[in-house]
Parts: sequence; C-alpha cells; structure tokens
Amino acid sequence: MNMLRLKSKPTLIIALIVLIIGLVGGLFVFSKHDDPKKSTKDEATKNDKPALSVDLAKPRMMQVPVTISANGNITAWQEASIGSEANGLRLTNVFVNVGDVVHAGQELARFAPETIQANVAQSEASLLQTQANAAQDFANAERAKSLDAEGALSKQDISLYITNAKAAKAKIEAAQAVLNAQKLQLKFTKVIAPDDGIISSRTASVGAVVIGGTELFRMILKSRLEWRAEVTSDEVHKIKIGDIATIDSIDGTQIKGKVRMIAPTVDAQTRMALVYIDLPIMQNTNSPIKAGMYARGSINLNKSSALTLPQTAVIMRDGFNYVFALVANNKVEQIKVKTGHLIDDQLEILSPLPANVQVVANGGTFLNNGDTVRVVTNTNAKTADLISHPLAKTAP
Repeated sequence: MNMLRLKSKPTLIIALIVLIIGLVGGLFVFSKHDDPKKSTKDEATKNDKPALSVDLAKPRMMQVPVTISANGNITAWQEASIGSEANGLRLTNVFVNVGDVVHAGQELARFAPETIQANVAQSEASLLQTQANAAQDFANAERAKSLDAEGALSKQDISLYITNAKAAKAKIEAAQAVLNAQKLQLKFTKVIAPDDGIISSRTASVGAVVIGGTELFRMILKSRLEWRAEVTSDEVHKIKIGDIATIDSIDGTQIKGKVRMIAPTVDAQTRMALVYIDLPIMQNTNSPIKAGMYARGSINLNKSSALTLPQTAVIMRDGFNYVFALVANNKVEQIKVKTGHLIDDQLEILSPLPANVQVVANGGTFLNNGDTVRVVTNTNAKTADLISHPLAKTAP
C-alpha cells in the first residue's frame, strides 16, 4: 500500500506541471489573437514612416551647346630656328634665355667682332687703292677719245686705253663687293630676333666657337600656340572655320580658341582628321597651356534646346542616376534618367519624362520608391516648360 502511494505521487506532480504549461500557452495564444484590430493598427503604425518635407521642381527648357569632344597636341603655331651666319667666331655674349619674350630686331647674342672688323678695314683700304689706280686709267681713256678725231693715236691704242678703263671699273666693283661682304659678316656678329615671340630653346653658350649655320635658339613666333585636335572622319564635316573650341587645362581653367583650319585629308591608319585651333597669345611662360602638352577639350558647333532639372534633383545610386517624381497620395516614384551637360545649376535630362511631371528638388537621397512626402514649395513652377521626349545634345 505504501509502495503504491510512493509511485503515484511523482506521477501526480508531472501531470500538474504539464497542466500548468498548457494553461500558460493557451493564455499566450488567446492574448495574441484577442484583438485583431489592435494588431493591425500596431503593424500599420510600425510601417508608416514620418513624411519628409520636400521642394518640388518642374523640368524646363534651356539652351545647351552641341559639342564634339576631341583630344590632341598643343604645338607652336610656327617655330623659328635662329642660327649663326658667322663662321668660326667666338660667342662673347648671350642676352636671352628660355622663356624670354623678345621682339623683332632685338639682339639675342653677339660674336667677337675683331677679326671681321680687321677684314673690313683691309677691304676698305683695298677699295681706295683700286679707285686710285683706276683714276689714271679713266683719265687716259678720256684723252684717247679726245685725240681720236685728230688722228694722233691709232685705233688700236685708243681701244687699249678704253679697255683699261673698263677693267679698272670692274676692279673697283670687285673691291666694293669684297667690302660689302665683310660688312655683312660684321653684321652677322649680332644675332637678331626675326620676329616677336618667346624663346623656346637655347643651345648658345658663351665662349663657344660656332660653325656657320649652327642653331643657337628656337622661338615660338608671335607667342602663338595652336591645338591640333583629332576628330573622327564622321565628325569633321560638321566643323566650320571660326567655330569656338574649349580646352580643359591642367589647372582646371578653360581656354577658349577658334578653328583656323581643317586638314584636307584623314589619316588612313587612324581615320582621324586634324582640326587646327588658334589659342590666345601667351604673355609669359606662366600660361597653363604649353607647347608639347596633350590636351582634351571640345568644339562647340551650335546651341539647341534641352530639358533640364536642378542638379540637386538628380541622385546617383548603384552607378545610375534617378529622380523622384510625385505621384498620387503624395507618394514618390523613383525614375531612372540619363543626364547630359551641366549648365550652371541645371542638369540636362536626356531621358523622356512623363508629361507635367514634378520631381523632388532636393533631399532625394533620403527617399525610397513609394515613400510619402510633404510638399513645401514648387521650384521653377513659373518658368517650367514641360515636354515628354528627350533632346540629346551631342553631335548626331
């Protein structure tokens, strides 16, 4: 009897524990489903975000440039080689260096003139001697001509005097030519700038004995540079002489130029054509563009109308551009767009947009597709000009 009571007591305890667990579970389930309206309300409250206050903007039409992108070398418009015409003389002075701005007629360097000066003096003396000797021959010829009518001299003698006078005149002319040549050599002892420009290279060294024809300096004539832009054979026919070009310089500034000439041929290997664009005259070597640089830029063809939005209305996500358009119930729809030129604070939109669309002007970074917003203002509402098709602004 006692054994039976001992065995039944643990069984009773286990049964009570199971009963308690069941009651607790039932109460939990009942409380969960007790008020379905309250559960739905809580879930709605959980998913309902606070509305973000936004400004709206409408697309508007603007004039944007139609351009052709190009690359190419910046070179000297014309480069002059300035050399020595004196032969075997010692260079005594060099007055300019690379980067100096020079003017036509300016002395750049000088050779030792003593040897040439001595030659000039010798040639002058030789000319005087020749003229003195010729004076007697001229006088004899005149007397012979005067005696010809009297018959005092034979025709042969008269002819001889006249011939001697002609020979004396030729000797004077020869001596004068030698003197002129020596004076020219003396002039060559000064190296003179042939035109205005900037010295781009210097090989002249004081003390060097220079052979005639040796290059001493190179000079960019008129301080003018040009951009030799390379464009495709499909684009070159769209460019006209006088079109404005823009170069992006290394310091971020934009340099304006003008198309001066278009190459008459296209490279058979690269299928590229050269467009020669005049650049502003360099005032000094501090110019952001220099000969030898490789530059990128564009050639402006004309202007055309384009659909634009404020730059702040366009956001980038995952490498794509989007805008948020306002739809029904103050919700926004995320729309992917393609963009073009930036004109001041307006960004060209190449993608079609719905008619009468209004987009979030700023704060789109914090929005997602389907979010609810609260409209504060409507930017560009008065000046908006809506269209529903894209306008591409690169050359067709």
